Amino acid sequence: MIQRLIEIGEGYSDLYELIEMTKAQKDRVKFLLKLTCELNGSKFCSFGVILNPTSLGEFQPIYYCREGITLKENSVTKREELFEELATNVNKEIVTLQIRHSSSFHEKELFHQYIIGILRLNHLIPPMK
Repeated sequence: MIQRLIEIGEGYSDLYELIEMTKAQKDRVKFLLKLTCELNGSKFCSFGVILNPTSLGEFQPIYYCREGITLKENSVTKREELFEELATNVNKEIVTLQIRHSSSFHEKELFHQYIIGILRLNHLIPPMK
C-alpha cells in the first residue's frame, strides 16, 4: 500500500478547499486530523484528512494544510470551528496529535515520513506491507 501526505497549502485559506474536498468524499473519510506543534513560543496546527485506500492500486492519501493556523490560548479560532463542523457533517471525530514543527526537518519529505510514522504508530493508518 502506498501512503502519501499531500499538502494542499499552508492552511490559512486552503483549509476551505480541504473542507470541500472532504465533504465531496465523505464516504472515503477514515479520520480527521488536528496536528499541533510549537515554534518560538507560538502554537500552530495543521488540519488533515485520512481517506480510505483506493480500490485500485491501494493508494491511501492523507491531505493536509500545513501549520497555517495559529492557536490561541483559551479561545477557538473560526477555522477550528469550521473543522469541527466538518467533523459533525462527515460523522467523524477529530484525532489530535502533538508533533514537531516542520521547520525542524531539512526537507519536507522527511517531515512527511515523520508524520506517516506517527500515524502508523497510533494505528491510524495500516503498517507497511
